[in-house]
Amino acid sequence: MKRYDTCLDFCASRKVIVWAQAHDVIPVATGIQCTMHKQPAVYILASKRNGTLYIGVTSNLQKRWEHKHDLVEGFTNRYGVHRLVYFELCEDMMSAIRREKQMKKWNRAWKLELIEKQNPAWRDLWEKIV
Repeated sequence: MKRYDTCLDFCASRKVIVWAQAHDVIPVATGIQCTMHKQPAVYILASKRNGTLYIGVTSNLQKRWEHKHDLVEGFTNRYGVHRLVYFELCEDMMSAIRREKQMKKWNRAWKLELIEKQNPAWRDLWEKIV
């Protein structure tokens, strides 16, 4: 599938760059929104500000909505980690997996700094992607 030659700002205030296919882009009043269907991504969920963190990787970030509603058994359900506080879109799944592994090795302070730079209010970003 052909990609645009230029990138689109997913959310200018977050400085996240999205390489999107034409059918994946939906203009909205506040900017450009991408449905991110089959778009590899690394994401961080949090229980609350400075709370328990979960780092994951997916090919469909929208589907991770399951975590928010406890539809999946496991860590996020057990520890109430539901707030999407950070995500990065990647070119392919291998680079997403590499980035996830890299971030999981970081100390907590680095993870918090990454979140604070992109999302200082620790807003739940699910509304931006769903």
